[in-house]
Amino acid sequence: MSFDDLGLSAPVLKAIKDCGYDTPTPIQAQAIPPILMTRDVVGIAQTGTGKTASFTLPMIEILAGGRVKARMPRSLVLTPTRELAAQVAENFDTYGVHTELKMALLTGGVSMDEQIKKLERGVDVLIATPGRLLDLFGRGNILLNDIKILVIDEADRMLDMGFIPDIEKIIGYLPPLRQTLLFSATMPGEIRKLTKKFLSNPKEISVSAPATTAKTVEQFLVWTDPRSKKKDLARIMQREKVESAFIFCNRKRDIGALCSFLKKEGYAAAELHGDMAQSERTKTLQAFKDGQVNILVCSDVAGRGLDVQGLSHVFNYDVPNSSDDYVHRIGRTGRAGKDGRAWTLAVKDDAKAVSAIEKHIRNPIDVFKFEGENSKPSGKPQETKKKSASRESKKEKRPGPPNNPSKSSSNQKYKGKNASDHRDDNDDSQGFGDHIPSFFGSGKG
Repeated sequence: MSFDDLGLSAPVLKAIKDCGYDTPTPIQAQAIPPILMTRDVVGIAQTGTGKTASFTLPMIEILAGGRVKARMPRSLVLTPTRELAAQVAENFDTYGVHTELKMALLTGGVSMDEQIKKLERGVDVLIATPGRLLDLFGRGNILLNDIKILVIDEADRMLDMGFIPDIEKIIGYLPPLRQTLLFSATMPGEIRKLTKKFLSNPKEISVSAPATTAKTVEQFLVWTDPRSKKKDLARIMQREKVESAFIFCNRKRDIGALCSFLKKEGYAAAELHGDMAQSERTKTLQAFKDGQVNILVCSDVAGRGLDVQGLSHVFNYDVPNSSDDYVHRIGRTGRAGKDGRAWTLAVKDDAKAVSAIEKHIRNPIDVFKFEGENSKPSGKPQETKKKSASRESKKEKRPGPPNNPSKSSSNQKYKGKNASDHRDDNDDSQGFGDHIPSFFGSGKG
């Protein structure tokens, strides 16, 4: 199947062709036709499968023939984070380049003045985070009674961040006769209830099992200890010859220290977390996309929605507290048919969390040990001989690295190949994910 078979118009097809794409991804092939038929849709697909384009493309098609009114947007896309909102906006800019659609981006952390000016001129597409949208609505700067299409993007992340009450409030301001699209990587029970409450006979599309990791991502686990963690990370990065990477920390206070350490090691590293001003975050992301920075030390603010072409590695400096967060973190690499590598550093107190992740993804993570360091402390503390046999038998076994290195394929001697050895520089895989070329980044409206 090609994009020509999906019922898209010539201007949209031309924009797709300009990006170099010929064949839709599975979520795009299945979602675009029913959206064009104005059906409500629930799309479930793991990160990196092209969910954003699967709703932006048909929305551009549907909205292309209408007229804008001051303060009355014709469609609304709700996203959980500023970064994801900006990513969606880039999609509309890129695929709507041959149309006259006008778009506005409403996020916190920046001045309202310019946003209000765009609303006054009228927009076809409004992309917003819930907080800023409700703020402007409460001030009377926006009317929502002409919304024809509502998109709730990354619905499970909305749930995690506590936005569901805001979402319900916003939907209460919308006209009842509208098309509603909900996209999510997973479908927890609360989101299922939301779809039953606010969507009308939706077509459900699921292109992969919920909460699974992409087959294009190789995963590795390293057991370490808190004092050796930074050095072990540096050693892995040196062995891997990292081209570009996201490194995730659980605590914001650790991000600065780790970033400083990596800079001393000679890496072009930068921080990215929620306490930074929006202008700083935007500047940092642009520096990363431009190649001025190739390592981002992040909090989970970057775990969703951000897409960088050819990101070679993801490192979990800390084991994530949520198994879903593990899936979304490592989903930043191995996108759009490319190969990626994900490394997780764990200490012995992380054994329970590691076990939960492996159960969640239904696969064990390959354990790696540095050559010549078999004596290195493992994630499972050894029992002392003083413990009685009865106490030993009653003790619940705690998951950790295997005692016999030969039992894990990655316990074999690691060659330290360059990441490019595992990637196809001439990749001509069909379809595309959420990446948008930077030269299409100029906004409209």
